[in-house]
Amino acid sequence: MGGVYRPTNIEKKWADMSLDERIWFAEKASELKIQNHNDIRYVSITVKKENVQNHIRTDANKLYNYMIGLSLLREMSLHEKVTFVPDPRSIKVESGNSLHDYLQTQLWFEKEATTNLITEPYDSASNRNVQFANMLSGIVQGHFEDGNSQPWTKLRNNISYKTLFF
Repeated sequence: MGGVYRPTNIEKKWADMSLDERIWFAEKASELKIQNHNDIRYVSITVKKENVQNHIRTDANKLYNYMIGLSLLREMSLHEKVTFVPDPRSIKVESGNSLHDYLQTQLWFEKEATTNLITEPYDSASNRNVQFANMLSGIVQGHFEDGNSQPWTKLRNNISYKTLFF
């Protein structure tokens, strides 16, 4: 990245990247969308957790599911079949209801879609697409939480983002 050799068999971590590498990644992600794949959509949703009511924060899983639904259900409903690839660490089952079941139910009943949802969790260490998504997430987090907006400025015109409780 940015002139630095990184073996392809080693997971790329946002936290380990220099600012120059982060900016380079944001530029390349933007170019990928604009020049090669205008059908790619980068979507983000960010919540300011301290502004969320206490009773909602008692089960972070429900808030997470709600946020995923807000950000992805419309796009998912446009397709006959969707393969959803979350990081397995993001799937919590404390409430007894899985994210997959929640999304499938919302697609069928709220969106009145016939979409068949397939959920295939992959750990980021074994999946470059999840690594790519984690890096996009790093750009968003850097901007909203850390005040580091340099990578964000390279990508913000090519990412659809929503903020909640700000």
